[in-house]
Formats: sequence, structure tokens, C-alpha cells
Amino acid sequence: MKNKKLIICLSIFILLLGLILGGFFYYHSSLKPVSNNNEPIIFNVEPLTSKKEIAQNLKAANLIKSDTTLLIYLFFNKDINLQAGEYELSQNMSALDILNKIAKGDVKLNTVNMTFVEGKNMNDLISLISKTFSVEKSDIKSVLEDKEFIQSLVEKYDFLTNEILNDNIYYALEGYLFPDTYTFLENASIEEVITKMLDNTNLKLSDLKVQLTNSNYTIHEIMTKASIIELEAKSLADRQKVSQVIDKRLSNAWVGPLGMDVTTYYAVQKDMSAVLTINDLNVVNPYNTRDQSGLMNNKLPVGPICSPSLSSIEAALNPSATNYVWFVANVCTGEVFFQETNNEFIAKSYELRQVCELN
Repeated sequence: MKNKKLIICLSIFILLLGLILGGFFYYHSSLKPVSNNNEPIIFNVEPLTSKKEIAQNLKAANLIKSDTTLLIYLFFNKDINLQAGEYELSQNMSALDILNKIAKGDVKLNTVNMTFVEGKNMNDLISLISKTFSVEKSDIKSVLEDKEFIQSLVEKYDFLTNEILNDNIYYALEGYLFPDTYTFLENASIEEVITKMLDNTNLKLSDLKVQLTNSNYTIHEIMTKASIIELEAKSLADRQKVSQVIDKRLSNAWVGPLGMDVTTYYAVQKDMSAVLTINDLNVVNPYNTRDQSGLMNNKLPVGPICSPSLSSIEAALNPSATNYVWFVANVCTGEVFFQETNNEFIAKSYELRQVCELN
């Protein structure tokens, strides 16, 4: 009789042990990944969704094996708070990895790409940012005109000096936002966009630091000079020659302003495809180097007129060793021709005008 009772007790013990071990095995097994599939699955947790609903939704999305097991885990870990948001999950993640990601609020980060090309100005960039981030142009301009924000940038970046605070400058950061392809968070603020672009400028200028420091020009003058070069020539050789022409015309040996049409376009805020009028050319403006009033004699514009490429910045620092004082571009081909005398310039201008009219 005693042996029979012992057998029954032992059987019950073995059964209970089997149930406990089976339950333990099932519990841990059901927390493992559903499969080896690593294909991303977007899972959304709406605000105020209960833990039970989140577990059920994860099971319905085939991201976990058992919603019951997950709820048991959450019952014994009441301090875990699940956060609303859009998550990028996959079936090769364990239930606890998924839970940890949602608990940390490690949401899917949507990004956008934006390409700002050299030779474009701040108005172009404002339009580009507006289109990329679906924000009003007026909001972007407000940030660009925020004196406290601009001052904080001057304090942060060595290449931004008090020269950009000149009240005659249209946009303080004109010319300093480096042309490149950028990746931003979809919800990036305008300040974050501007700062990331300036970080890139800082990186690009780092290799030129010695030259920038030793130049007879200030950094602001170099960026201004480079912006003119950017719009006047395309090849490095031509850009270096334009750089040399600018140096010649800034010297006391030259009587008069630089005489660059590209500065007039910026001064009167006209697109480069438009025709400049006599009034445009004669407007008295610290950007207009075609002005004959004497205001701009032997002077660079008050600031950059576009965002120059690294090639144009290098050309501004390394002018060619030539004696050109004039140049004219073939508007049909973009080819630039350089001259040492005014008569040569007039003759070449007439020749090119005839060629373009024939074509």
C-alpha cells in the first residue's frame, strides 16, 4: 500500500515537473524570433495603445510567436513603458528585442536627400529647402535673418566673421553653405539644416586653413571673390585667370570698379537668364561692380553672390601668373577668352557677338 502511494506521488511529481519544464521551454521558445527573415516590417504604435493591444498587434503582424507569453513577461516587468511611434522591425528579432526597441522609443528615422549645387544663391536654397521639407519660405527667411542665431554661428565657426553682419548684406550666410548632397532627418529643423551645411563647409575648408590664414584677403573676401569666379568660369585654369583679373582690378593700377555683370544680377536680384537694363547696370549698390559712381572702385562686393565650389575657392587663393585685365565669355559655348588690353577685349567681344548671331 505504501509502495502504491509512493508510486502515485512520484508520478504526480514527474507530471508536475514535466508541466513546469514544458511550460518553461514553451515560454522561452515563444520569445524567440518567428523566423530568419530580416525583411523590414513597419509597425506602428498609436498613442494610448494598451500593452495588451500592442502584444496582440505584434502577433497579428507575425512579429512574435505568442502575445500571451509577451503579456506574461510584461506582467512580471511592470516598469517597462511602451512608447508610441513608427518602428522598423523584422521577424528575425526576438520578442524581447522588439519589446526593448519599443520601450526605448527607437522609432524608424525617415530621411530626405537634398542636393544644393554650386553657383546657386540663397534664394535658390530657400526654394530648395521649402520644397524638400514642405515649409514656408517665410519661415526659412526668418531663421536666416535671426540675428541671435547668426551671432551664435559666428561664435561657433572660425570661418564666419563679423564681416557677415554688415547690414548691407542680403543674407549673412550667403556663400557659406557648401554646395553638396545632404541627407537630413525628415523632421529636421531649419536650424539643423543650416548647421549641418556649415559643418560641411568647415570640413571642406580645413585643408585650406593655412592658405586662408596667410592670404592678403580676409576669409570673407576670399569667399566673395570665389563666388564671382564660380559664375564667370567653369574650368580650374579659367577660374585661376579670372582670379588674376580680379586681383589686377582691385589694385591701384586699375581705375574703376571690377565691372562684373554677375554682381549686378545679384545686386538687382535678377535671374542670370534675364537681360540687364541700363538702370540695372548703374544702380548704386554695394554688390554692383558695374556702377560707375565711384562707390565700388577697386572693391569686391559687400559679400558673396552665390555658393562657390571648392575649385573656385582654390582659384581665389591661387590666381594664375598672367597679365590679363579683361575677359569675355562666348555665351553660346561658355568658353572664356582673356585679353591684356581694352582694344583686344572690344575686338573679341565683337567677334563673339557675330559668331553667336550666325549660330
